[in-house]
Amino acid sequence: MDIILAILIGTIFGFVLQRIGAADPDKIIGMLRLTDLHLMKTIFAGIGVSSALLFIGLITGIIDGGHLSIKSMYTGVIFGGMLLGLGWAISGFCPGTGLVALGTGRIDALIFTLGGLAGAGLYMIMYGSLKGTWLMQKLFGGKATLIVTSKSTPLLDMSWGPWLAVGIGITMIVIAKLLPDKIR
Repeated sequence: MDIILAILIGTIFGFVLQRIGAADPDKIIGMLRLTDLHLMKTIFAGIGVSSALLFIGLITGIIDGGHLSIKSMYTGVIFGGMLLGLGWAISGFCPGTGLVALGTGRIDALIFTLGGLAGAGLYMIMYGSLKGTWLMQKLFGGKATLIVTSKSTPLLDMSWGPWLAVGIGITMIVIAKLLPDKIR
């Protein structure tokens, strides 16, 4: 049943990405050049709504923080993020939008996906030699979050930390509303 739910949610997510233009490299590059802000508005709104709802759920106890999957933060994540951003700017695809574009039959998305798989394979091969290096040293205690959960180190160990997180989410929604669609 879990795999069916994952396929259903993934299909809906892919459909939405396609409909908003996130699988179009010209739209993504327009966003990165700050000329077409439609996708940026959508991303800000999506992150803002989901963040606000998540933290409200945690505050009210509707969501158990112990069920959150928190990935470790280490130095290599910073370099990997920069590499991802560079690839995103050059290709016009991020991993998710590249797969959606591949589903539409784009040849450039096929090349992007094959390159991503080659990079992931290279990382798997190199992981053993990278494991003990400074790239894999944990930052902020490894699993850092804004608020306290059973699996993380809080960056803000304050009673108002969750409300700050809700405020950040709402701020992102407001920014999404205020941004123009295009800048000429």
